[in-house]
Amino acid sequence: MSFNGRLAALPPGPFARLATLLGDVKPGKEPITLAIGDPSGAVPEFVRAALNDGAASFGNYPAIQGAPDWRNAAGEWLNRRFALNGAIDPEKHVLPLNGTREGLFSVLFPFMPESKGGGRPIVAMPNPFYQCYAAGVLASGAEPLYVPALKENGFLPDFTGLPQATLERLVAVYICSPSNPEGAVADEAYWKALFTLAERHDFFVLADECYADIWFDQPPACALPARLAQSGGFKNLLSFHSLSKRSGLPGLRSGMVAGCPGLIEKFRAFRNVAGPTVPGPVQAASAAAWRDEDHVTANRLTYADKMAAAQNILGSRMTRPGGGFFLWLEVGNGEEFALQAWRDQGVRLLPGAYMGREISSGKTQSNPGFSYVRVALVNDLSTIKTALERLREIL
Repeated sequence: MSFNGRLAALPPGPFARLATLLGDVKPGKEPITLAIGDPSGAVPEFVRAALNDGAASFGNYPAIQGAPDWRNAAGEWLNRRFALNGAIDPEKHVLPLNGTREGLFSVLFPFMPESKGGGRPIVAMPNPFYQCYAAGVLASGAEPLYVPALKENGFLPDFTGLPQATLERLVAVYICSPSNPEGAVADEAYWKALFTLAERHDFFVLADECYADIWFDQPPACALPARLAQSGGFKNLLSFHSLSKRSGLPGLRSGMVAGCPGLIEKFRAFRNVAGPTVPGPVQAASAAAWRDEDHVTANRLTYADKMAAAQNILGSRMTRPGGGFFLWLEVGNGEEFALQAWRDQGVRLLPGAYMGREISSGKTQSNPGFSYVRVALVNDLSTIKTALERLREIL
């Protein structure tokens, strides 16, 4: 399937491409999927209780800015988690989202000018990347710019190295940390350099920090505290957070965006006429989740066990990520390896190239994801061990 008009440059989604790749190939063993980052697990009882207690609000339209209790819970979490000393005002700095994907997609629409720097506006993103970034850029009428995230630059895009003419046309950049798919973490110096660049060239930063609470050795440096320390506020920044990853609740479809009050105000106004509201019971459950840290700590320890098992099984074949729950496994040719893993071992993986774009047109190996597969460590520990032991046989 192909798209029309400005979306014609958007290829089929990575999982549609994976389904085509595997086609009618039969799995060599009992199938195990490590392709989708679906952090499914037990729903905490307090979340169930909050949903049930808030069920009566299904009878009311929810406010676009969220209920007071949700706003307070979100603001309290941001101030506590990022040591912001009360800098986040829940009335000015925060909005609820129906999962961060819809916010990451729609956020560009109210801010996109007809032109900038004498040409078509540009929005930059890492390459590889979360595919909804490109969909949002193309749908908003901007030109997507895919900036390579390679091993030699720590799997983080070097926006500071972009040409002057490109920077003049830049409206926004997407940056994911810890990153999907590589698990790379931006340090404080990276954030500060990016914000300095944003101020100089008048663009804003869309920080996708959905994996900020899944880390192993130490919490990652994050955008909100880095920006506050640098400027005393959150100008040029919108930071996105999700209960899908933090709390293992992807089916709740609940996230938030926080940052510059001027950007939040404009995004709220746009969403008030075009954006989906978050149902009242979902907000009640979300408020309960944002206030609780015990289940987050338990989730993080579970991922630490899975990562330790991967290191034990794969050894030097893998590079331990700084955060998140993916392995970015270098295998030579990711597409061929994914096909072999399914055909010989029944393990379903995502070829890294399906999350990236070619740097040189027509040269498939110029895709930064060409040599990799993404391995999602989201199953139970026993299943993950079985799958990784199978992969070790063909590695």
